[in-house]
Amino acid sequence: MAAPAPDLISVFSSPQELGASLAQLVAQRAACCLAGARARFALGLSGGSLVSMLARELPAAAAPAGPASLARWTVGFCDERLVPFEHAESTYGLYRTHLLSRLPIPDSQVITINPQLPVEEAAEDYAKKLRQAFQGDSIPVFDLLILGEREKIVAPISDSPKPPPQRVTLTLPVLNAARTVIFVATGEGKAAVLKRILEDKEENPLPAALVQPHTGKLCWFLDEAAAGLLTVPFEKHSTL
Repeated sequence: MAAPAPDLISVFSSPQELGASLAQLVAQRAACCLAGARARFALGLSGGSLVSMLARELPAAAAPAGPASLARWTVGFCDERLVPFEHAESTYGLYRTHLLSRLPIPDSQVITINPQLPVEEAAEDYAKKLRQAFQGDSIPVFDLLILGEREKIVAPISDSPKPPPQRVTLTLPVLNAARTVIFVATGEGKAAVLKRILEDKEENPLPAALVQPHTGKLCWFLDEAAAGLLTVPFEKHSTL
């Protein structure tokens, strides 16, 4: 069966323009959440190229809100390798060095795994931390999840194809409970798999095609190279 069409597919002329628009969207969503009844803005981040993209653009985009607003952000991680935070493959470690060090978000509001635990225990521990941060909700509801193109409330994985093999990842119930999910993909190497996810009818769809927020929005942010094979309608953004 084919996945429902996303609410929005945005195609940008370059990864740099995509990153700038993504950072502005994060800042805007945070401002909307904090202006309403909710006391915090809950953001879930994936690793990979998103780290450098957000590190380059988000501090400036979020700065106008001021430290008091950023102090009300809660940050979690959608996918994390079971490695020390100093390791080059640690999602939190990379964000801590390149992004969080430049944003006044309290350490107590950054939710991380315990990489010293075995993978099963690390997943259980991370799930407990999420429930505490989200006031005991059985399924945490993030205001915004930013995912790379791939993909109990937390699952332990012991045979990840990309080393190191053990990681902790959020599961579909959490992804589909989010108020907004944004997939980000860049580069010609993603074009074929994106066509499968967004256009093809498959009996066994790829994991990304199973992300279908129940009441929230699903968006894709792509550069021109990644969108090169798509025939479905999309919104084209000109160069800044």
